[in-house]
Amino acid sequence: MAEAPDPLGQVDEQALDEVVTFTSELIRIDTTNHGGGDCRERPAAEYVAERLAATGLEPTLLERAAGRTNVVARIEGTDPSADALLVHGHLDVVPAEAADWTVHPFSGEVRDGVVWGRGAVDMKNMDAMVLAVVRGWARAGVRPRRDIVIAYTADEEASADDGSGFLADHHPGLFEGCTEGISESGAFTFHAGEGLSLYPIAAGERGTGWLKLTAEGTAGHGSKVNRANAVSALAAAVARIGEHEWPVRITPTVRAALTEIAALHGIDVDVDAPGFDVDELLGKLGPVASLLEPVVRNSSNPTMLDAGYKVNVIPGRATAFIDGRMLPGGEDEFTETMDRLTGPAVQWEFHHREVALQAPVDSPTYAKLRAAVEHFDPDGHAVPYCMSGGTDAKQFSRLGITGYGFSPLKLPVGFDYQALFHGVDERVPVDALHFGVRVLDHYLRTA
Repeated sequence: MAEAPDPLGQVDEQALDEVVTFTSELIRIDTTNHGGGDCRERPAAEYVAERLAATGLEPTLLERAAGRTNVVARIEGTDPSADALLVHGHLDVVPAEAADWTVHPFSGEVRDGVVWGRGAVDMKNMDAMVLAVVRGWARAGVRPRRDIVIAYTADEEASADDGSGFLADHHPGLFEGCTEGISESGAFTFHAGEGLSLYPIAAGERGTGWLKLTAEGTAGHGSKVNRANAVSALAAAVARIGEHEWPVRITPTVRAALTEIAALHGIDVDVDAPGFDVDELLGKLGPVASLLEPVVRNSSNPTMLDAGYKVNVIPGRATAFIDGRMLPGGEDEFTETMDRLTGPAVQWEFHHREVALQAPVDSPTYAKLRAAVEHFDPDGHAVPYCMSGGTDAKQFSRLGITGYGFSPLKLPVGFDYQALFHGVDERVPVDALHFGVRVLDHYLRTA
């Protein structure tokens, strides 16, 4: 009879200590990305590069712009014929207002078994997990089967032009042989009610379509009749976009997610059956509907408005920005709809655009990702899902790399992981980091 696998995995105590230390210390390095190039990741890049170099690796530091530093290193596997695997994480974080937080967002404080600070879940926790695993391997003399390329990137929280986009476009040789990659936003505990614990592993992302709308009109005095008012034209277009109800489009990844999650709720569904009503199904799924509702349609949310300089002056121009997201295969519908909703008086353009992604959920890689999570939580259920937003996997897809969201965390009931992304009081339990290191180590050994 085969020996039962070790439920605690093969990582040592030092790796468990280091993942907490690294998460805390990375949080203390303020890498706030304000957009427009206003960020400096270099101190964090040097931090991770120094710790990778201590294992005997030779990390490369690369910049498109001063201070916007990326780190890439390769671990050679035992099977030179095997495809390489990319493991990537970004070093920048979104802004945080200290006055709104219980703990200072860049303190990295460890309190009551929780690490606090901006980046604790997005995504300096995963950055730290990768460091802890690699250093643990060096101590134990472990080599993976396939080459593993580790990339720490800049600028993910803006355009990625200084990060993964720069790496993919100008340094593709560093990723030679990589066919698949793993990164953020997957394999976290989602408590679906009645004791059901899910671990959504991302196998898709909606595309990014950030739009700039511009209305040109006739400038004039605010007291006069003006039938070419740019503000009025823009406001009408923005209202139409904000009120638009997008039709349902079920992609293969979402079909798999709906089917598996419904089955775990005791609901037998045929997503392809005539008359299938996805909103009716979501109404039966309780809390987990929040994972699925954003990804059954395209979306377009007005986010910014800019017009005028004085209350009694009608400006000649008004602009707005829209956060648009497109399902795989939904790009043409999105652009045609924007043409119609903006109308003849308003012009629109893509301010930033990136592709939608899909990855197979019936692949050997996905099976290993599932197995790694369920090995350490046998009562949990790994399920596929599609991210409503995007990651650096979009840029790395230019190199033919299929991306999965896999940054494992076992979270307690009541811990709202999704709300902490870009939210106030971002934090991560120490136990969740330990779980993540064990799962990541297990998966990367068997990948």
